[in-house]
Amino acid sequence: MGTTRVSCCATNHEIKDQLRRIVKDHAGLTMPLENIENSTDLYRAGMSSQSSVVLMIALEGQFGIEFPDAMLSRDVFTNIDTIANAIEMVQRAEQ
Repeated sequence: MGTTRVSCCATNHEIKDQLRRIVKDHAGLTMPLENIENSTDLYRAGMSSQSSVVLMIALEGQFGIEFPDAMLSRDVFTNIDTIANAIEMVQRAEQ
């Protein structure tokens, strides 16, 4: 993959920058990433439920976290903002 793992102490901005790269590589979007804001619905941008699982696995590997079962919902993976918030919550819980 060629990217470095994001530390648990990364800022929200750093998380979102890394997240955008991971979304581009793993979410199977039909829209160019340049046209996607942090609040853009990724499912409307072309992400399928299968792609969301691939994305989740990539995120867990990149950020060194495991999403708890309670977070495995469409709402958590709707957009970059919601995913970044979920990652921060998991990182805080795992500290």
